[in-house]
Amino acid sequence: MPNILVIGFDPHTIPGFDPQPVAAAIEQGSKAFAELGLAEDLFLIDFAELGGAEAKLVERLQQRQYDAVVVGGGIRKGPGLLELFQLVVNLVHWHQPEAAIAFNDNAGDSPDWVLKALEQRRNR
Repeated sequence: MPNILVIGFDPHTIPGFDPQPVAAAIEQGSKAFAELGLAEDLFLIDFAELGGAEAKLVERLQQRQYDAVVVGGGIRKGPGLLELFQLVVNLVHWHQPEAAIAFNDNAGDSPDWVLKALEQRRNR
């Protein structure tokens, strides 16, 4: 069973943000991962604790080998988050060099992008 790490923000920690749609999409994605036989491991960053995210992410990346890692849209698209996005991608590259890296449009379509990334990795 392939191991998948999904990295994103905990929607309940973002000030002035309605977490419900994102939380529902995360749940939808988790169900789809399970249906596809993919072992999902969620790493949700507390928006209020961005400074501590690096050490926690490194710890998670060192716990097991992942076949693919998803970097969520909130980290990529949020204003003022380019430095965090770059850091997350580099940490994944440095600590999981064999993992395929996937990006999503929303939390619900993560499994689709993981399957594409895994296929791309197999074809290399």
